[in-house]
Amino acid sequence: MTRARPAARGARPRPGRARPALALLTAAVLVLGAGACGGRATTHHKPGTSHAEDTGSNGRLLKADDGDGHRLRQVDADGAPEVDLAVRPDSEDGWNVHLTVRHFRFTPDSVGGGALAGRGHARLFLDGHPLARVYGAWFHLPASLLRAAGGGTRLTAGLYADDHTAWAVGSAPVRAAATLGDASASPDPDVTTIELAIKDGKVSPAPGRTEIEKGRTVRLRVRSDRDDVLHVHGYDREAKLPAGRTVTVTFTADRTGLFEVETHESDLLLTQLAVR
Repeated sequence: MTRARPAARGARPRPGRARPALALLTAAVLVLGAGACGGRATTHHKPGTSHAEDTGSNGRLLKADDGDGHRLRQVDADGAPEVDLAVRPDSEDGWNVHLTVRHFRFTPDSVGGGALAGRGHARLFLDGHPLARVYGAWFHLPASLLRAAGGGTRLTAGLYADDHTAWAVGSAPVRAAATLGDASASPDPDVTTIELAIKDGKVSPAPGRTEIEKGRTVRLRVRSDRDDVLHVHGYDREAKLPAGRTVTVTFTADRTGLFEVETHESDLLLTQLAVR
């Protein structure tokens, strides 16, 4: 009778027995690795789509774009991101640009991710041409950058989501504009500037009367939360008011009298100009 020999010490196990354990170990590593990846999966664009095509769940992605290839992401006017733009000459070089935002937060650490409500960055355009990307309220615009862009005077700022789509209200991008040539370190003594805002059918500040000396320049800056038309009676000045954008109307008060400034669509009295 032949007895079976015990396995020799140090003998290698058969390959077939090691495979199930190796497979289980590999699966565990993959699961743990997926859960431990860096970044925020909830904010990154979906596989197979570009940043500008990440539909997400915030707003509605439109077919139209901002004129520079970035699709519009439309949201309701109530609580939508807003921006105002102010520029003034820098004491050493170029211009200092200040962005005042509402219902919006700059998130430079999330750029390239998904579109989260009220977050993102800004873009500057000079005479309609892309100039710079901005990640905060202040931006120094050097003269060298203006020269490199070919020059220009009309500076526009727009708000964008982290996925590079443009926030929009009423099918128009959320933007504000300023003219570099009109900016100054101190208010122009020959210009009367009146700033008005329309929201939920109400005018802020409340409609009143502004006394203006004949011959002065009047600058009306109006922002509406819905599409409308601005009309200055007596001077026959009209301007479209795209929702969510600040529109500036400038003219010389060369006629005396009491003139109303109103909107056509909503039929709101904005202010009265008493030119003496």
